[in-house]
Amino acid sequence: MAGRDRSVKAIGETQSVCPECLRVIPAVKTEEEDGIYLEKTCPEHGDFRALIWEGSRESYEAWGAGARPADRILKAGPSEKGCPLDCGLCEAHERRGCCVLLEVTKRCNLRCPVCFADAGEGEDISLEELGRQMDFLMEHGGPFNLQLSGGEPSMRDDLPELIRMGKEKGFTFFQLNTNGIRLAEEEGYAKALKEAGLSCVYLQFDGIGDEVCQVFRGKALWEQKKAAVDACEEAGLGIVLVPVIARGINEDQVGTILKYAVDRMPAVRGVHFQPMSYFGRYPEDPGSYRVTIPKLLALIEEQTGGMMKAEHFTGGNATNPYCTFQANYLRREDGSLSPLAHGESRRGGASEQARKYVEQQWSGAKTGSCCCGENEPETQNCCCGESTEQMRLDTSSLDEFLMKRHNNTFAVSCMLFQDAYNLDLARLRRCYILETDSRYGMVPFCAYNLTDRRGRFLYR
Repeated sequence: MAGRDRSVKAIGETQSVCPECLRVIPAVKTEEEDGIYLEKTCPEHGDFRALIWEGSRESYEAWGAGARPADRILKAGPSEKGCPLDCGLCEAHERRGCCVLLEVTKRCNLRCPVCFADAGEGEDISLEELGRQMDFLMEHGGPFNLQLSGGEPSMRDDLPELIRMGKEKGFTFFQLNTNGIRLAEEEGYAKALKEAGLSCVYLQFDGIGDEVCQVFRGKALWEQKKAAVDACEEAGLGIVLVPVIARGINEDQVGTILKYAVDRMPAVRGVHFQPMSYFGRYPEDPGSYRVTIPKLLALIEEQTGGMMKAEHFTGGNATNPYCTFQANYLRREDGSLSPLAHGESRRGGASEQARKYVEQQWSGAKTGSCCCGENEPETQNCCCGESTEQMRLDTSSLDEFLMKRHNNTFAVSCMLFQDAYNLDLARLRRCYILETDSRYGMVPFCAYNLTDRRGRFLYR
């Protein structure tokens, strides 16, 4: 990088893009006093740098240890132009997919200052076209977990019909990515979605109270958020709270959000944090700072009074470890939380194992004998990776024990999406969160939503 301080230590190389023109350019990871940075120079537009890790080189490298080998991509396309220009998926991609976003509409009933899709006006995607996209997914490795997204998907009146169509095509897990307004305001809507086969509500939830909603969503929505949770609980739908976390806006609400979620168990199955990424629509130039994995883990530990500790969390699963973290907790009778230890298979599981875990954990309260609602497992390990032998200890009723175990399990996770400033193409090739688009096929989320500094998309 031109003009770099010679005391800065380079610790790795990768490829990224220029935030001005999205040209693929070399990038260097550097170690500095306050953490690890990604630095790059565009021949036309100059130097850029972004913080990617608040911690030492040793902690950064340890977090990424133990990644699993690449998946085999079914019916992969050729890699001709190079990443990220051949998405569909191409033969250079290393993960086959866990969750796929099916965008069902361009419309939205909000105009959020922060929106990766830059949604607002537009049209619904026809059922026929969505059916063709589902068929493509089944032919290319499905069934995946389907996230119905947009825009605001509840703007459509035929979501129950769409879910039933997906079930007929072989999909088993449907998640609704929503602001919750219709769930809150239309009596019986949550129940109708549940009866159609909806598994989980992925609820936009940036904080407690109206102040944060005003900043992120441009509107006071706290009463609607609470009402949406109530409606989903009554309908038996699992709920995942999804907060965007941004410096100086709601970093101080991390612990408050977690406490609210635990208090609303078992309807609320977990919290999935998303530190703010700068693509689509956002209010200002990001500068070099990002809320990083170490920073968010420190906030969780500090604001929960040590009930949730940074050491409880691991990265990886089936995606790149620098994209995510996760921990599971068991709520005990006195209301306290105990971390659940996971074996190596959970920590570094393949895409299919990750898909099944999400399906099991994020669905609503269970009544079956296995934690996933199935019959007692015949193998040594249950689908969630826990020892069935251990599950039998200290219980005279396995059915009741496993039901309580599922309903008292709580997940805390995070996904750090990449933007044009901090994009690392090595990370992108391990992405298993995909968007489906009839023009391209399946595109990694961070490539599909990638925009330059003026908001121009690479794919969308």
